Parts: sequence; structure tokens; C-alpha cells
Amino acid sequence: MEEVRVFPLTCAVQNYAWGKLGLDSEVAKLVLGGDPAAVVEEGKPYAELWMGAHPKGDAQIKDNRIAQTTLGEWIAHFPACLGSKVKDTFQGQLPFLFKVLSVNTALSIQAHPNRELAARLHAQFPEHYPDNNHKPEMAIALTRFEGLCGFRPAEEILGFLKSVPEFHALVGNEAAEELRCSVGNAVHTGQVLKKCFTRMMNCEKKVFVDQLNMLVKRVTEDGAAGKDTSSSIGDLLLRLHSQYPGDIGCFSIYFLNHMLLEPGQAMFLGANEPHAYLYGDCVECMACSDNTVRAGLTPKYIDVNTLTPPTPASPCTPPPVPDFSVMRIQVPPSVKQYTVAPVDSASILLVIEGDAMATSVAALSDITLSRGTVLFVSANESVSLHVTCTSGMTMFRACCLL
Repeated sequence: MEEVRVFPLTCAVQNYAWGKLGLDSEVAKLVLGGDPAAVVEEGKPYAELWMGAHPKGDAQIKDNRIAQTTLGEWIAHFPACLGSKVKDTFQGQLPFLFKVLSVNTALSIQAHPNRELAARLHAQFPEHYPDNNHKPEMAIALTRFEGLCGFRPAEEILGFLKSVPEFHALVGNEAAEELRCSVGNAVHTGQVLKKCFTRMMNCEKKVFVDQLNMLVKRVTEDGAAGKDTSSSIGDLLLRLHSQYPGDIGCFSIYFLNHMLLEPGQAMFLGANEPHAYLYGDCVECMACSDNTVRAGLTPKYIDVNTLTPPTPASPCTPPPVPDFSVMRIQVPPSVKQYTVAPVDSASILLVIEGDAMATSVAALSDITLSRGTVLFVSANESVSLHVTCTSGMTMFRACCLL
């Protein structure tokens, strides 16, 4: 029988505690859209949908004509599906992991190591760093999405050192003065930022808890008195403190850019770029790794000395990485026939809105697409869509364009 090379997937759901609950979660809504028989529990968090072949969440194949049960197994049997360049470059592995995230409470302040550091950390601490791959990633907002991303310009951090005495107390006079003198020299500023950040994050617990309690008390009282607390980013501080009371990570808001993305806007997170997602729903794509260096807003293992800031840069300027590309496909209501063009890479296609009937020589039968459908498309295969709804379609496609 001829090999099926385009097929739907049932994807793994991660129920991390920070996820949105029940049908408030975009992840849960997509799961239910893709499988109306799925059960969504109202009080349960639905945090992440993993679309790919990562061992911790290998997608199930929804086609009983295929002998293999998971995408990872199928790719191992038919590595040519990746495309010749991708297969050779990434040793027969799908190089990316595609996700949807629904964030209700802040994720940890984290960064992901580059390849060299990942290999070293995995060799030394495999219990904390489970693989040897790097993990650059991109987040594209589905709803209004809020996060901390990359280090603020030194001038902004100096402004907070003046206006937030509790923050200044943790960084210290010497490091603060050194940062002030470094302005204008990007390399030196990066080195001093590392010193300031590390000094704060390594403070004795009693010291930072006392300062945090003083700050929270001051901001709460000022807010109650009708005073403007924006010079201390008061609203965000109180929200993070309510989620992670007594956590040093609450002070990170004075180091990191506070980003608000509208639907369709994106942020790219390169190696060693510190970040924390705070609230909202997004599509995310990353190199296929689960390595995370954490430094706060978490009860998990913290490794401050490994998470150190790079030289400050624009948080939304993506450096090129070969591992993945993401395309947003919008089919207007007036278009009823649309072709997903072939590329020399395996793709994963996610339907966010709309309905269609998909046909492909490589599918051997028609596939019904609706909100939440996830489709695996082998390299160099096209898929023709007959759009059956009146409102058009929105889809995201992840692939590897070498």
C-alpha cells in the first residue's frame, strides 16, 4: 500500500499549574475543537499543547492506516519525510517543537542555553538539563500577551535604582555606580549588568524578603492613598507578589523589559535571553529541547549563576536560527480554494479559526479541518483546501527552511 505522508495528529497537553483553567484556556478550546469527544475539566489547568515529536510529548497519529502510533516513531521509519537537507543537518530528527501556551500566572524567569552551554550543563547536571540542545524560541500572540523579555536599557534600570530604594538596597551602591559609569560602552554595560543582576539574585533570603515586604507595603499604601505607583511598576509588582510571595523574582521587573503584544505580534528569544511569560495565549516554536535555566518566580531548581544577562539588545529583533520558521496563513472570506505550498521540510499545520476539506495526493483520502486540527505534512507535499466556512481561515505553519 502506498505510504501516507500527510495525516492529522492528536497532540500532548501539559497541565502545568500556571495554565489557564478549563475553557478559559486557548489550549483547552483547541483540544476540544480538534476532538469534540475530549473531556475538559473546568478546574484543571491546560497550559501547553505540544505539537511535535519531543519524547516528553510525542504526538499520536490519527490515521489507522499507519502502523506507527506516534510521530517520532513514524519519522524514525521514514526520515525522508523531513526533507533531505533537514534530515542530514539534524540527524534524522524533527528540529523544532511547536506549541500553544495559555498562561494564567507568571512562568519562571528563565533563559535557554546556547548549544555549547547546553552540552556542558547536560553533562554536568543531567537531572536539571535533560538534553544537550539549544532552545531559541519565538512567541506569537493569539490574544493580548504579556511578558518580560530581555534587559532594559541601562538608563531605565538606573531610573528604577533612583525611584525604588528597596531595589537599590539589593543591588548595592558600588554596583549601581559602576552601572551609571558604564553607560555608552555596550560591552562594559553588559558586564556590569551581569554583576548587578547576579548580586541582587544572590542576596541572602532574609535581606531580600525584608526589602520586598517593605516595597509591597509602600506600594500598597501609596495605591490606597490614590498616589501614582508607576515609578515602581506598582500594579505588576503586586500581581507577581500575590502569585509568588517572598520571591526574589518580583524585583526582576526593574531589570527586564515589560512587553505587551497584540494578537499577531511576536517576540524572539535567543540563547541566554532572560524572559518570563506573564499572561495570555500564544503560539510558540522552538528548537526541540527542554533545557531551562531558572532564576525566580518558581519553586523549581534555581541556577542564578548560569542565567546571566547578555549585552542588552532589542528584545524583538530575531537573530537567524536554522531550526524553525513559523508562517501565519490567513485565508480571506472571499477565497474558497487555497493551496498550502510544498516546502523542502516537514511541516506542522495548526488551524486556529475556520473550516475546510483538505485533499492531498500524500493523504490518500480527504481530511476535515476545523479549529484545533493539527496536520503533519511531509516535505515537498502540497495540501489543497476547499474552505467551507464564510469567515475565512487562520492557520500557523511550523517548518525548517534551510
